[in-house]
Amino acid sequence: MTPGGGSGPMKDCEYSQISTHSSSSPMESPHKKKKSVPKRKWEVFPGRNKFFCNGRIMMARQTGVFYLTLVLILVTSGLFFAFDCPYLSEKITPAIPAIGGILFFFVMGTLLRTSFSDPGVLPRATPDEAADLERQIDIANGCSSGGYRPPPRTKEVIINGQTVKLKYCFTCKIFRPPRASHCSLCDNCVERFDHHCPWVGNCVGKRNYRFFYMFILSLSFLTVFIFAFVITHVILRSQQTGFLNALKDSPASVLEAVVCFFSVWSIVGLSGFHTYLISSNQTTNEDIKGSWSNKRGKENYNPYSYGNIFTNCCAALCGPLSPSLIDRRGFIQPDTPQLAGPSNGITMYGATQSQSNMAAATPLLQSEPSITSEELPLPGKTSLSGPCATLTLGQPTPPSSMPNLTSDSGLTDIIPLKEEHEGHQFLTPEEAPSPPGMLPSGSPIAHSRTMHVLSLASQDSLHEDSVRGLVKLSSV
Repeated sequence: MTPGGGSGPMKDCEYSQISTHSSSSPMESPHKKKKSVPKRKWEVFPGRNKFFCNGRIMMARQTGVFYLTLVLILVTSGLFFAFDCPYLSEKITPAIPAIGGILFFFVMGTLLRTSFSDPGVLPRATPDEAADLERQIDIANGCSSGGYRPPPRTKEVIINGQTVKLKYCFTCKIFRPPRASHCSLCDNCVERFDHHCPWVGNCVGKRNYRFFYMFILSLSFLTVFIFAFVITHVILRSQQTGFLNALKDSPASVLEAVVCFFSVWSIVGLSGFHTYLISSNQTTNEDIKGSWSNKRGKENYNPYSYGNIFTNCCAALCGPLSPSLIDRRGFIQPDTPQLAGPSNGITMYGATQSQSNMAAATPLLQSEPSITSEELPLPGKTSLSGPCATLTLGQPTPPSSMPNLTSDSGLTDIIPLKEEHEGHQFLTPEEAPSPPGMLPSGSPIAHSRTMHVLSLASQDSLHEDSVRGLVKLSSV
């Protein structure tokens, strides 16, 4: 049939050649394994947080109030720059929009820095660390069998002569450091926890408190600045056209004045409160609980205060910024195979530390008696000239009827040379077929002393089978 002269259905048929070559070995799965892309730590972060830009931005899960904060600042400032600043720069001075712009950008920068950063989240304990800590608590409570533990779990440390209790976090499985607390909304332990602020959409802690304070302080100045010059704008217009006409000519100024009037009191009051906290080196959490109040005792005092307002302010605002402890953009390290050294006759191949510990506790993976050359009976030979290496678990064990071929003298006794057996008749391959693992059919082996000698290839295959079996037992 010519290429162009077929019937209609035959033209639609397509044929593909089936490849008979397979890159996978018989012991491996025929399906191609997809390359696993390594995950970053923020993708499996246990806390209730949201991450953006590949983990660079970290926020709380509830961010609705944060967007309201952004809208209020952007809308109020935008109306001020669009409707009030042109008139004020013409009638008074061009410095008004310049100062307003500097305050606006400073407010937005500190707000985003507070909202998008790690507040000082403490990493949770690993399973091994948690188990070790539980064991220590059991021993301290006199209950080594894991029974009833008297709550609460606390430790006491002395800081500047003041006894401070460290509480145990049942969620993070750690003893919280001094001044740390667990945020119920973010489900994280935060170092030097101040409070959870929904207006910034994040916790306020050790790593972003200074930015939070600069945000509310600069926002106070911006609110007072806008409110003052909006009133000035309305007064100047009312002198020319009357008060009602001035309100009709600039309705945006009325909206700005209302927003600033109702927000300035809370913002300025919040700034004053945190100024007091910084000057006394306290946190909002400590002040609400009265941790260092004199009502708890005459000897109760704040061990973190330097005794000087200026020094306390410098420590809170000008000290070095501690690095993040959670490494949210780092990659999760998989369990890399490690070759463990032989212990009690056990050789672990490709096993991790946890698998080695499991193997030590599993009866199936315990050491077996090693087989030496003395336990292998040799026909016509009582001993070998060289020592035989010990065979441990995970290596192929030859049959008991097979002699160990580690010395040249043993090979010469078992496999005679061709000149010594010229008169003997040898079997043909058809008469005495040899399975894989025997010596080639061309080798002169006497029929009276035929031995099954394992080749190097068969030993490697048996070694691979035993290793795979051991790995399967370790992964159960």
